[in-house]
Amino acid sequence: MAHTFDDDALAGVLGHMNDDHSDDNLLIARAFSPLTDVVASQMVTFDGAAGQWQVTLADGTDDVIRIPWPGGDITERREVRREIVALYDEACARLGIPPRPHA
Repeated sequence: MAHTFDDDALAGVLGHMNDDHSDDNLLIARAFSPLTDVVASQMVTFDGAAGQWQVTLADGTDDVIRIPWPGGDITERREVRREIVALYDEACARLGIPPRPHA
């Protein structure tokens, strides 16, 4: 069973991703989704095994994709950032987009 994060961790990470990194959400969804024509994406939850994004397709339909963390299962809130950055870097590589530097 995957680790479950508390409400504060979920709210903090999801708020940050959806408010400050909406472009990254879309990039990650486009790179990892088995669905084509993803035009919008929002991170909706995560656990110790994966993150989940709601995606909107060009035809207006919505779906949810679950993307496993590249480094494997995690249990600490600070590890979530590392895994999302790894997803972002891999998404850039898959899509042929140069990644921006990480602070």
